Amino acid sequence: MGLSVTLILLLSYAVYGATVSPSYYLYTTEANETDHEINEPTRIYQESTNTTIWAWDIPANSSNLTWIHLSAIDLSAQSKVKLINAAGLYSHRLLGVESDQAFSCAEQCQKNSTHEVESNDGGTVVIHALTSFDPARRNNGTVYGADIQEATVKAREMIEYEHTPSSLRVEITETGDRVTTPEIVLITVNEEFDSIAVFSVDAATEFLWALAAVVGCFSMVLIPSFTVYFAAKAKENKDRLKLEQSEEQVKASLEK
Repeated sequence: MGLSVTLILLLSYAVYGATVSPSYYLYTTEANETDHEINEPTRIYQESTNTTIWAWDIPANSSNLTWIHLSAIDLSAQSKVKLINAAGLYSHRLLGVESDQAFSCAEQCQKNSTHEVESNDGGTVVIHALTSFDPARRNNGTVYGADIQEATVKAREMIEYEHTPSSLRVEITETGDRVTTPEIVLITVNEEFDSIAVFSVDAATEFLWALAAVVGCFSMVLIPSFTVYFAAKAKENKDRLKLEQSEEQVKASLEK
């Protein structure tokens, strides 16, 4: 019991210390999406290869640029879609596919100035790209600091980024002398610092969890031990009772 109380007090102090004197801060970012207006493309027909190239040059905001989402719609068969940026982008065919939990952009994404996807059967082609696979630049994060001012400076430094040159070029290559312009949708995401707050926990809730853990652990250890102990005591009492009965019978026989 003394050891149980000691562990409970230690866990309670640990929770209290993390709550009262924290050094970790949680910051949030605000994502601003831009659905770009798509102008008429430049059309180039190459007679030597019998292909038509459609090209768009789209300016993007370089400040804290994180995501680029490109969709090319109603393509002809064997079309090739290219997303081009001189500064380089990270992309992979599984990027943005939520169903694949094993995918890691840090390990599998490739940084290239040109990312190309071929549409064998026509239809729609989608390309997702990142300016950096570092999650600290987007979707919130955690920083360590002596106080909230230091933590705020660190958080802003992690988020702030200029992706230059930021201009994006989209090229679609189709077979044949095409006159119908393909449709594209380009969305970019810029994120900025929103807020920061000290990391805190509910001391009362954590204490109850700690208490439940200690009680559970000690129950697993003590219940079997006490079961064996009481079983042994019961057997000892039973044997003593039998011994006393035997002694009384022997004594009665001698008296006769």
